[in-house]
Amino acid sequence: MIPSSIIALIILTFLSTPTWSSKPPFSCDSTNALTKSLPFCQTRLPIHSRVKDLVSRLTLDEKIAQLVNTAPGIPRLGIPAYQWWSEALHGVSAAGPGMVFNGRLSGATSFPQVILTAATFDDHLWYRIGQAIGREARALYNAGQANGMTFWAPNINIFRDPRWGRGQETPGEDPMVTGKYSVSFVRGLQGDSFEGGKLRDNGHLQASACCKHFTAYDLDRWKGIIRYSFDAQVTKQDLADTFQPPFQKCIEEGRASGIMCAYNSVNGVPNCADYNLLTKTARGQWHFHGTLRFSCNGEVGSRSTSDAAPSKPAPTEPDELEELGDAGVTFAAGATTTPWSAEG
Repeated sequence: MIPSSIIALIILTFLSTPTWSSKPPFSCDSTNALTKSLPFCQTRLPIHSRVKDLVSRLTLDEKIAQLVNTAPGIPRLGIPAYQWWSEALHGVSAAGPGMVFNGRLSGATSFPQVILTAATFDDHLWYRIGQAIGREARALYNAGQANGMTFWAPNINIFRDPRWGRGQETPGEDPMVTGKYSVSFVRGLQGDSFEGGKLRDNGHLQASACCKHFTAYDLDRWKGIIRYSFDAQVTKQDLADTFQPPFQKCIEEGRASGIMCAYNSVNGVPNCADYNLLTKTARGQWHFHGTLRFSCNGEVGSRSTSDAAPSKPAPTEPDELEELGDAGVTFAAGATTTPWSAEG
């Protein structure tokens, strides 16, 4: 199961969500008599103490409700709703529900597709693009036109076949270039320095990046196979040489605050239910401490194992969600799951 401390860290990462006003409201606002004295709002306290206090105040149903991208508010604690889904592959986008352009700010800069900027081999350019995206996102937030500050970018899948429609989102077919791109873009977007290290001393993110889709995802629909049922057959050597390096660099050097596991399976194991991939590799070997979300409708990938083995009963949705949690997933991205309560 997902530890309560992870759930609390999710909430504490960005404790505010604006309505469409000129000044976004904040949790732990010093003018809010309801919350200003609560220990989890005291920035002078160590983060583990704040987390422990917040967890102790949440009911089981409140914890469960935070496990989807559209996280409801907790009014009794002064915590507003939060939207974890925003897009920013080559500019802040209104494609996800987290950002809107219906106020004083009617748009944001749209940079060239990643496949083009990656062809410059200019890591300073990649950093500056990420930096500009992060600043524009923060401006939208400060203008009261954002539901959250977490962005599902960059896409660092390896572009093996030019027929793949999403290849334009990626830096290309080269693991080294893709890895360097991920580091530069993530550092820029999150507000780190070009060389890295700034956020080690001051952990306040400008915005939150999410490297996706982990791992070996490069097919959406081909000869009757769709991305949810796609089972990529990859040798251990190819996985280590080709598909994993960009994600390792994204985590270890870029220090991305989020990862998204891929829709598909690899060698018969759904990515989002793979304990070895998510917990032993990402969290254990690479020391990832951020949020780990599974792709939109990604839980279907977990069901595909049963589809391939008719003798095995299909898991129920609660069983499947528990499987994903045990693998290391933090919450559901684009969740279509039932909001299960403690009673149900």
